[in-house]
Amino acid sequence: MPSYTVTVATGSQWFAGTDDYVYLSLEGTAGCSERHLLDKPFYNDFERGAVDSYDVTVEEDLGEIQLIKIEKRKYWYQDDWYLKHVTVKTPLGDYLEFPCYRWITDEKEVVLRDGRAKLPRDDKTQILKQHRRKELENRQKMYRWKEWHPGFPLSIDAHCHSELPRDIQFDNEKGIDFILNYSKAMENLYINRFMHMFQSSWSDFADFEKIFVRISNTISEYVMQHWKEDFMFGYQFLNGCNPVLIRRCTEIPKKLPVTMDMVECSLERNLTLEEEVKQGNIFIVDYELLDGVDANKTDPCTIQYLAAPICLLYKNLENKIVPIAIQLGQKPGPENPIFLPSDATYDWLLAKIWVRSSDFHIHQTVTHLLRTHLVSEVFSIAMFRQLPAVHPLFKLLVPHMRFTIAINTKAREQLICECGLFDKANATGGGGHVQMVQKAMKDLTYSSLCFPEDIKAKGMDSKEDIPYYYYRDDGIRVWEAIKSFAEDVIQIYYESDEVVCEDVELQAFVKDIYMYGMRGVKASGFPKVIKTREKLAEYLTVIIFTASAQHAAVNFGQYDWCSWIPNAPPTMRCPPPTEKGTVTIEQIVESLPDRGRSCWHLGAVWALSQFQDNELFLGMYPDEHFVEKPVKEAMAKFRKNLDEIVSAITERNKNKKLPYYYLSPDRIPNSVAV
Repeated sequence: MPSYTVTVATGSQWFAGTDDYVYLSLEGTAGCSERHLLDKPFYNDFERGAVDSYDVTVEEDLGEIQLIKIEKRKYWYQDDWYLKHVTVKTPLGDYLEFPCYRWITDEKEVVLRDGRAKLPRDDKTQILKQHRRKELENRQKMYRWKEWHPGFPLSIDAHCHSELPRDIQFDNEKGIDFILNYSKAMENLYINRFMHMFQSSWSDFADFEKIFVRISNTISEYVMQHWKEDFMFGYQFLNGCNPVLIRRCTEIPKKLPVTMDMVECSLERNLTLEEEVKQGNIFIVDYELLDGVDANKTDPCTIQYLAAPICLLYKNLENKIVPIAIQLGQKPGPENPIFLPSDATYDWLLAKIWVRSSDFHIHQTVTHLLRTHLVSEVFSIAMFRQLPAVHPLFKLLVPHMRFTIAINTKAREQLICECGLFDKANATGGGGHVQMVQKAMKDLTYSSLCFPEDIKAKGMDSKEDIPYYYYRDDGIRVWEAIKSFAEDVIQIYYESDEVVCEDVELQAFVKDIYMYGMRGVKASGFPKVIKTREKLAEYLTVIIFTASAQHAAVNFGQYDWCSWIPNAPPTMRCPPPTEKGTVTIEQIVESLPDRGRSCWHLGAVWALSQFQDNELFLGMYPDEHFVEKPVKEAMAKFRKNLDEIVSAITERNKNKKLPYYYLSPDRIPNSVAV
């Protein structure tokens, strides 16, 4: 009688093993096997990290194995089991891989197909078509869209982490408990003694060092030493943790009535301001989005303030970007003066602090939350709803969706919810952050997520004109590496543009993102359909780059750039100055966050800047969803390209006082998971 050897690999996560009854059956083109008992209580098979083999004898040859069924029956209590994959050796000596990489919970049957990726057109038999359809029907019941706030991209329909499908939950929920992690961070930083000292001001700038100097960090210490200097202020627009706002100024806006007399002493080329603009030496950052946003009112003992500044910058003869004019409101007038480097020292310093505070708010809520976390959740939900596990694009994208829905759900549960942790220290807490996302949706366009296109649209693409924009340089290299990898995978499975058009699952995936993520807004520029392999490669690059590189660029530098509180104040406790010549050091310190808010802020930026335990970085694919040799060769080529980028960045950073490494692939996690 024919005999099959079945090898079962269990995950290495905590509690991944099971002591339940486990059954297996094989289904082939010539028949089905009986249900075989593989494990029962106290047999000690399927332990955490184990690989167990069994011989399955059948009455007659089953033909080509199409499906295997794994069934778990509870022995005593719920005992979830993480099944990595099953390998079947046929009587002819062939090996078939059946990837799973899922939790088997309760008393459920899991049906697996072999690991060869297939488009809908490739399935010829009714049994395979039915399996494909049933998988998506079940997923669409589990992964439902829900509106968290009006105008937001839709998110997962779950109130808390424990309501999520088991497959997308964190292995250890305690590991991503924001309250626990922030408190632990403050304890590790030896600042927990200050964490309840709200309304208690610091004495002076040096007093902030009481919560700072415990950790040695090259960049953050450099920031502490140089934060008052104009070159450091300007440098952060290029290579800080929010390097996405600066754009070349093609015309001085009417709402910023800067004159030549005001800035003449800052210009170094003996040109007029208008001539400097024409030569491309003037840049602008406009925080208009903050205009009209309500400041945090959750603490009646502390009035908090927001501003919507406009900052004009200049590329000097050393090719450094430095500020030359700051207006702290959107409407010009006598009570909204334009602050200049030639003003009194504290006038100019406080104006820059207000810009840094505004930049922090835009960074946290728009650059970070909306444009990486919420967008990646849209991609993730649409993937689970519309792409079955056998689809090549599911196999390509699933490593880049790891834990994204889970971290966002936990954030909605503890961090950005009403009375959440975000309210404790941030002037945009208490609902302002919600208003900001709603306003920012109009600028969330497909082209703005295409990295090279967005850089060019802002006039920031010339390496010759702007030589020290490392975020741009490294980002384009990583973008091109990801795009090349996507193109290689597409070439394997899509032989023509016609095949792309005919892929109904791909088109449903794209439509879901447009309709539910972008709310069907035509102006977003998100495609409703994809018709060519070239467009598909770009689309997949947007998804992978956003979830990996873009998130890394704007997340993991938060401690470096925001831990020195005066450089990134999460709130301001006095209104913006309305006249010049009155600012004192005491007024600046009173404006900055109190001791309690400073500590919660520091705990947050420390916790958010840490990699996950067992982090998987870009190009690391330990879960073998793909089994075909051509794809594995494409992966090897991708890793080689990434290694070359790492080497180039390492070489450039040698001996730099301010190294830029956030887009080095060995520091880019595969997905948004923190």
